[in-house]
Amino acid sequence: MSSSPENHTKVQGKLSTFDIVQKTLAKRRADESRFRFYGIASIVVGLGFLLVLFANITGKGYSAFLQTQIELEINFDPAVLDPENTGNQEALSKADYNGLIKIALQKSFPEATSRVDKKGLYSLVSSGASYQLRNLVINDNSLVGKTVKVWLPTSDDIDMLLKGNVDRNVEQGERRVNDRQLVWIDRLVAENRIEKQFNSAFFTAGDSREPELAGIRGAVIGSLFTLVGTFFLSFPIGVATAVYLEEFAPINKWTDLIEVNINNLAAVPSIVFGLLGLAMFINFFGLPRSTPIVGCLVLTLMTLPTIIIASRASLKSVPPSIREAALGMGASPLQTVLHHVLPLAMPGMLTGAIIGMSRALGETAPLLMIGMVAFIVNIPSSFTEPATVLPVQIYLWADSPERAFVERTSAAIMVLLVFLILMNGLAVFLRKRYERRW
Repeated sequence: MSSSPENHTKVQGKLSTFDIVQKTLAKRRADESRFRFYGIASIVVGLGFLLVLFANITGKGYSAFLQTQIELEINFDPAVLDPENTGNQEALSKADYNGLIKIALQKSFPEATSRVDKKGLYSLVSSGASYQLRNLVINDNSLVGKTVKVWLPTSDDIDMLLKGNVDRNVEQGERRVNDRQLVWIDRLVAENRIEKQFNSAFFTAGDSREPELAGIRGAVIGSLFTLVGTFFLSFPIGVATAVYLEEFAPINKWTDLIEVNINNLAAVPSIVFGLLGLAMFINFFGLPRSTPIVGCLVLTLMTLPTIIIASRASLKSVPPSIREAALGMGASPLQTVLHHVLPLAMPGMLTGAIIGMSRALGETAPLLMIGMVAFIVNIPSSFTEPATVLPVQIYLWADSPERAFVERTSAAIMVLLVFLILMNGLAVFLRKRYERRW
């Protein structure tokens, strides 16, 4: 006799096993749906906060890619540039280019006669504009004796005014731009002699105490030197260590101790590596402070555990049949690893190395401990020259009181995020492109 669900409904007034299972199954499905909902909601909330953060950074930083420029008719008077008519570069490089700018401003606004008015008038233009004129003359000596219209950067106060970060309606004593300067700025706007242009100096200049002259090129070059040195030190050592521990090391208490310490080092705060680098590389070995060579040594110590763990995971993912087939064909254990196992595990190793480099790119604390917080104006050209890195540059600008440095800080964060996204995207691409499923 076949039984039906009705026959299982109740047995002597109690629920049958079938009904109990059905009720439990419905409850588990409801719990699973609720858990899935909570997971999706958490992802949505996390992405929402991330978008708010990105929007906030972008909203504050995009204006840094533009710089307000003012057009002046500069008379490159030989009596000012080369009064002795020597014609050499040294005389031209030491000339009073700031005086040329003052003459051009006075010609544009002859009503500024008092000392206070002249001071306000001269402050319309950046203090670094004279260096721009000097570079123009040094690169083209034919400008001497000519009158040329030149676009020069304004001061950070005028730049902030035209970007809408200074309220014109408040009392004069509550803003950094006085009423007289507002009249001059309005006249320049009406004459189309002042406008916002692409801020190339942000990408080509080093650090500066003047916001309108500050750039990230020195920090980017310093980060490049530091990352290149870190990669060429940490990747070979990390891969060699992983190969030895996974393929050749005997299983005993010493290798177990090494594995435990490697896993623990991966969780050590980065500032501890900075203290170690300060004690060992600077105080003991006497290496120069604030140089990429010390930075890459410290970051190598920090990224080694990550690379070793990722490399060992890649070696474990290679099927044992590959090793057995190579050994069966007469290959030695070393040949098996070098010619068969390592090439198959290399994509995963490179992915781990890129992730380690991404972490190193965003580190600040260990580099602060070894002195890479110095004010560096010149662009470094080697591993032994003083340098800073992009995260430390952001840290320095964030501590500056000027309003113009706020947008520079946000813009530098945007550049750093782009580098991090590109590096992590490269890691994902390599994994998807070369990953093999066995």
